[in-house]
Amino acid sequence: MSDEDSPLNSDDREFLGRPLYGILTTAEGPVPAQPRPVWFEVGEDGTVHLFTAPDAVKVRRLRSDPRASLVVIAPVGERERWLSITGRVTLGEDGASDLVARLFARYWGAEAPSRADELAGMLALEWVRIDLHPEKVRRFVN
Repeated sequence: MSDEDSPLNSDDREFLGRPLYGILTTAEGPVPAQPRPVWFEVGEDGTVHLFTAPDAVKVRRLRSDPRASLVVIAPVGERERWLSITGRVTLGEDGASDLVARLFARYWGAEAPSRADELAGMLALEWVRIDLHPEKVRRFVN
């Protein structure tokens, strides 16, 4: 998907460029769904990149049914705003450790250097990269 084909607009990308938590929900599984908070980043092509442990329930579900959604919400104290992205995912290990390091710095910011041991511990583990390819975007801005 090229940048021009992405359903994310420039306002969406600016919003998603902030270190906000996303809530990932997979399509397969028991009812009700079991959403989980996640760190994420948006690639230049509009793909949303996340990571998780290889034995996470969401990996098993996504291997069975690759549909997922991510909801990102503005924090309390700001105007109400949310963005919902739905699409199919691809799973892989390539680039997962680099993604972990980038997101660690993104979400911990100035504290990241003081947490180097924690990052080293995370990088010693195996991770699965989840790439969510947006097919539909819903948004609300109050």
